[in-house]
Amino acid sequence: MVIVLPARRHLRVAIALLVLSGWDSARADDPPPLEQPAASAPSGQKSGMAGRRAAETPNTPATAEPHRLPPDSTTQQTLDLPGRSLAFTATAGSIRLFDEKGEPQADIAYTSYQLDGAERATRPVTFLFNGGPGAASAYLQLGNSGPWRLAINAVTPSTSSDLEPNTETWLDFTDLVFIDPVGTGYSRFVASGEDVRKRFYSIDGDVNSIALVIRRWLEKYDRLLSPKFVAGESYGGIRGPKVVSNLQTRQGVGVRGLILISPLLDFREFSGSSILQYVASLPTYAAVAREAKGAVSHADLADVEAYARGDFLADLIKGEADVEATGRVADKFAALTGIDQAVSRRLAGRFDISEFRREFDRRNGKVTGRYDASVLGLDPYPDSSSSHFSDPSGEALVGPLTSAAVDLTRGKLNWRPDGSYQLLNGSVERAWDFGRSLDPPQSITELRQTLALDPKLKVVVAHGLFDLATPYFGTKLVLDQLPAFARPPRVKLVVYPGGHMFYSRDASRQALRTEVEALMKQ
Repeated sequence: MVIVLPARRHLRVAIALLVLSGWDSARADDPPPLEQPAASAPSGQKSGMAGRRAAETPNTPATAEPHRLPPDSTTQQTLDLPGRSLAFTATAGSIRLFDEKGEPQADIAYTSYQLDGAERATRPVTFLFNGGPGAASAYLQLGNSGPWRLAINAVTPSTSSDLEPNTETWLDFTDLVFIDPVGTGYSRFVASGEDVRKRFYSIDGDVNSIALVIRRWLEKYDRLLSPKFVAGESYGGIRGPKVVSNLQTRQGVGVRGLILISPLLDFREFSGSSILQYVASLPTYAAVAREAKGAVSHADLADVEAYARGDFLADLIKGEADVEATGRVADKFAALTGIDQAVSRRLAGRFDISEFRREFDRRNGKVTGRYDASVLGLDPYPDSSSSHFSDPSGEALVGPLTSAAVDLTRGKLNWRPDGSYQLLNGSVERAWDFGRSLDPPQSITELRQTLALDPKLKVVVAHGLFDLATPYFGTKLVLDQLPAFARPPRVKLVVYPGGHMFYSRDASRQALRTEVEALMKQ
């Protein structure tokens, strides 16, 4: 979840600040850190399906090594669902990463679920992570594919955090490993120093660490022969293809499929004064307006997509100095979105995301969500000439999801780290090194390379219609530029009603599950 994009007027300044800061990102040719489990199993511990298991007795953080996470906790669980019952082994634990000198760097927390009685060599295993940078994997685990689910549709900060069995869990057809990159969840640094943080809080350093954790988990649980899949959400669109490439070429691990959920593949979609940002977001703006009048599907936006990449783009290219073209753009934008024509003309039909969120229902003193623009909330300063509002579709999730994740980990999974659980760590995003180049980050290069290197690799890209954080049409424009060997059905784009976390809607979550299951059974 969560990806932070500067507004168009500020992105160039943000990039310049990154360059001037002098942060060094981990280079592609840097030696990867070494790694080993964060803690060995206690003596006398029984072995089982999951290989080495940690004790199921309560952990005692007070007696643990400073900064060290407790030993892994493995428990046996049963999930009763309509028409079926799943018996599985759950492990909450961590993997310690080392640098090339053998010095400990970080403990990366994970939660894994492995179905009991399955054949390891043929049973798929999927590694899942969220985005941010700075978001823990609880969004995907508790909102979409894990054994237990929190109802995250129409929540408020005080919504109950009670978990319920997840009928749409992916555990029926794949084992699941949820990874929290360092600085998120309970993952933490064990080494001090700014150099360590600079390495991990960078595009390549982050990818290296996640790929290493995946390889180490496969070794730890004897799953190297299993069919392997990777799933990433939001900034996971940058992480996902790069992690797969790292696994293929540096870790010696092949991947069968990649699932990208509400991804951003190329920051250039939103860079500077690029007019493509208006093309990418227009179908989502129109979808929000139509949803306010009745249910909308992706097929209902065909006319808007055709206009966006046709006459709309042609008129944008002519520039604001072309009065006739600008008038056509502004008037058509107002007609598609319902925004006041005078406001649309003042902005020349060129609305960035924050402007649309403020103006869409300003007459009623409301703002739209960023993660789900079909969600409306009260504008705390409706008479202000400036925009001062939070996201009614995103920030309300932090309380319930954090409480649910902590309760699951410490209660049902019996793993009790000290310190605070970080669902969404803003300090990670603020410290992130997006690279020293003026070219914004993108993962299309790695996506092309991984698909070319392994003709059997397949990709599913899923988006929500009402997502303004990563508009689906921006991804469609990027995927349309791939060569013939990477076009549908090998790389498939699916768009569902909903926002960034479209899986909060029952029908969309069910549809995604069906799509992923089909991918893994091909």
